Amino acid sequence: MWRYDAAHPAAQECHKHPVCLDMLIWVYNTDLQISVKAEMADSRGTDAGRNETFTLLSSDPGSDGHSNQTAVEAAQRAGAMSRQSTVIPDESVFEEFRAQCLSTENWQCKYNSCDMNVWTEMAPENGSTASKVHKIKCRRAIKDVSAATMYDVLHDSEFRVKWDPTMLESFDIGRLSVNTDVGYFSWMCPKPLKNRDVVTLRSWRVRDDEYLIINYSVKHPKYPPRKDLVRAVSIITGYMLKETGPNSCIFFYLSQGDPKGSIPKWLVNRASQILAPKVMMCLHKAGQRYVDWKEQNSPERKPWLYPEQSELPWMDPAELVIQRRESLENVDESSSQNSPEGETAEDSS
Repeated sequence: MWRYDAAHPAAQECHKHPVCLDMLIWVYNTDLQISVKAEMADSRGTDAGRNETFTLLSSDPGSDGHSNQTAVEAAQRAGAMSRQSTVIPDESVFEEFRAQCLSTENWQCKYNSCDMNVWTEMAPENGSTASKVHKIKCRRAIKDVSAATMYDVLHDSEFRVKWDPTMLESFDIGRLSVNTDVGYFSWMCPKPLKNRDVVTLRSWRVRDDEYLIINYSVKHPKYPPRKDLVRAVSIITGYMLKETGPNSCIFFYLSQGDPKGSIPKWLVNRASQILAPKVMMCLHKAGQRYVDWKEQNSPERKPWLYPEQSELPWMDPAELVIQRRESLENVDESSSQNSPEGETAEDSS
């Protein structure tokens, strides 16, 4: 058995690849097993508080350097795995999203009623908002549907066709972990706009009486932008549900998304303040119908709660890259079927 040695080639290789918060990587080899555990006291990656430990075990260290070479190769694979995992949100991402849902600082109230509130994020001082898509947040008090039921509604893609008339196509592509998957969604837009689509990574967390779902856009090599649609971008979108009783909850929706195309950003920002509350009202009504519908449609099947039920193929996170708005190419929409002749077509700049 080897003890940890900072001068060991494998240990030196591992130090080149900081890994995610509290992530445990196991790399197996016929004669070597390396366990790499990194604990980052500061999730922002500052040098202070960083503590990495390595345990090297070998059934036959050998004297010809073969095991050392194998250890280095295994450590390099561990480093590659750590880089791949960065596309999957860690605990700090969920906590940041949760904090934004609960915070009122730097949020400007746009609508306030007894059961619905709408805010937009305030721009930093001296910051220009002319070309920025605002972040919007809605809070709805639901008095007749449980948080667990609303959580099921948000996950159940088969039920979505019952409440979302704008949906064109929706399907899951694969899973990255027991609580993270990748999916495709397209929807109809009013004429003369072109219809939109998006590929997103979705991750979720359940703790006691609190439910969180977040998603953001990713690039997938098998699902590039289509010529007949404009590829939109979810910078961050998510939901938070907090139980307030056996049949009541507080429902948060927070989103910053860019539909792309030639729609002016000021119009996107104005429209989102109207559309987002309508979406929440629609989801609330869907929640009121979901229990009865589910009883007639595979009531025991809930892979978002029971991952062993999932039939999605496992994906390699290295296939994915976070989609940036700036990286999308312009799309010529002049031939769009829903852009009548004589009307201005969009582009996706």
